[in-house]
Amino acid sequence: MTNETMAAQISGKDGFIAALDQSGGSTPGALRLYGIPDSAYSTEAEMFTLMHAMRTRIMTAPAFTGAKIVAAILFEQTMDREVHGKSVPPFLWEDRKVVPFVKVDKGLEKENDGVRLLAPIPSLDALLERAVKLGVFGTKMRSVISLPSKDGIAAVVAQQFELAARITRHGLMPIVEPEVSITSPDKKGAEAILLAELKRKLDALPAGQKVMLKLTIPDVPDFYLELINHPHVARVVALSGGYTRDEACSRLAANHRMIASFSRALTEGLTHSMSDAQFNTAIGESIEQIYRASTVKV
Repeated sequence: MTNETMAAQISGKDGFIAALDQSGGSTPGALRLYGIPDSAYSTEAEMFTLMHAMRTRIMTAPAFTGAKIVAAILFEQTMDREVHGKSVPPFLWEDRKVVPFVKVDKGLEKENDGVRLLAPIPSLDALLERAVKLGVFGTKMRSVISLPSKDGIAAVVAQQFELAARITRHGLMPIVEPEVSITSPDKKGAEAILLAELKRKLDALPAGQKVMLKLTIPDVPDFYLELINHPHVARVVALSGGYTRDEACSRLAANHRMIASFSRALTEGLTHSMSDAQFNTAIGESIEQIYRASTVKV
């Protein structure tokens, strides 16, 4: 029943997805934005402990509940840690009514043919088995598209769907994330090729199988509406991609039935030095703004 309840929330509830999944490469930058300099830690373990303290502050804020947040995407180490003495995935679902996902990719290969494919994920099956035991509902993996290369984009989508099939076999919901860089010299061209490739792969999925899509907010409003309506798509969510929160929300509001899955834009303006009252007010305002952009369309 839990999985059915989670699935109903994912596919139909108003709100957005909080991306709390910065990994080793992006954590120092996230901590700097939070006001914690590189000199504050000397080991990777200390860095991740500081990051977990920030995430704990977010996850326990009064506004961080299923009322406006449908789900949260966790970094693997966050999934394995605790909040208030409770494992993070059940804390999110049982205490906050937020569906837990986990980021499974291990970073990216070097750019080739205008794209960056996923790096190998040697321990994927073990991670998926652990995630299932911890009560996680789904996964996320991010590739990057820089140029409108047909062969490159086809390779990105093929790799994403191959991994999605493995993830589905474990009973988990895969979020396919082929990000189109907002700095691409031909973002519209890349999005047109991506749309065609995604449709082709979705049309070929077995009956009853679903994926979620996490996509860069398109330059043309409602460009991905036919993907949102596709029978094999549970939900289409938007990444902020480096836009400020104001710009990301403005762009998202022009795309009907597309909801946010923001990371940097969600935590914009939050600092380590804030009092709990200041922090809770700031994250509450961020959640409200992103929720409105996800639900109130222009």
